[in-house]
Amino acid sequence: MYEEHFEFNKKPFGKTPDPAFLYPSPVHEEALARLQYGAEERELTLLTGEIGTGKTLLSRILIDSLGDDYHPVLIINPRLSPNQFLRTLAGRMGVKEPAYQKTGLLEQLNRAIYEFYEGGICPVIIIDEAQLIPTRPTFEEIRLLTNYQLDDLNLISLILIGQPELKKRLNNPTYAALRQRIGIQYHLTAMGRHDTEQYISYRLSIVGGNEDLFTGEAVDVVYEYSAGLPRVINNIASNALLAGFSKEVGQIGPDIIMDVVQDLDLVPSFSKPQGS
Repeated sequence: MYEEHFEFNKKPFGKTPDPAFLYPSPVHEEALARLQYGAEERELTLLTGEIGTGKTLLSRILIDSLGDDYHPVLIINPRLSPNQFLRTLAGRMGVKEPAYQKTGLLEQLNRAIYEFYEGGICPVIIIDEAQLIPTRPTFEEIRLLTNYQLDDLNLISLILIGQPELKKRLNNPTYAALRQRIGIQYHLTAMGRHDTEQYISYRLSIVGGNEDLFTGEAVDVVYEYSAGLPRVINNIASNALLAGFSKEVGQIGPDIIMDVVQDLDLVPSFSKPQGS
């Protein structure tokens, strides 16, 4: 609707995780580097972060970055019983008819994993929203996946991605055996004021827009109400562009942002992220 008015070739602040729009902030570059290293070294990797920090987007970029020597397996809804988890995993590993009994399932997984190994391919199992895993037995099946080894070589890479409560949960003594297997972990934080401004400008540049479309004062308000969380920034900015289009303005100022955050019932952040 507003793309033609602002001379965009597409919407710059979409709600879906599009790898083309990743702004390489220091925290996101570090998180992606950890994920890539974990996949390459076949380590159990843990990535946590608040809602809207960009964890899912990073998982998509990781998958896109993997070469032919890897077989990515993405599980985005891990509310699964142990058997459901194993059947889902088997299906994503190429098993055409996953068994219903655990013994048969494990045999199928063993066969699939060793076939990948013989073909020089490493499965990379990525479990997004892992804080939603319902029970300890399902976590135990995940832990047992780390036992797939040959001499000193792990046969799979396993990546857990979730909100901060996932890390808190794993710190419980009940999950000590799984926690001890974690070789790499990173907590993804929100962006500071400087990166919030660069993030907005970067996404505008991707769609051929004016990188200075949002005034500095407008960015101040965006940062105040988003606390540097990409998902909230996108929501504010997208609504601001719609409001700017309806008012036929050529630049987004703080008055438009204030109208938007009030319409969205947002409140200022009193615990802004450190850094710039």
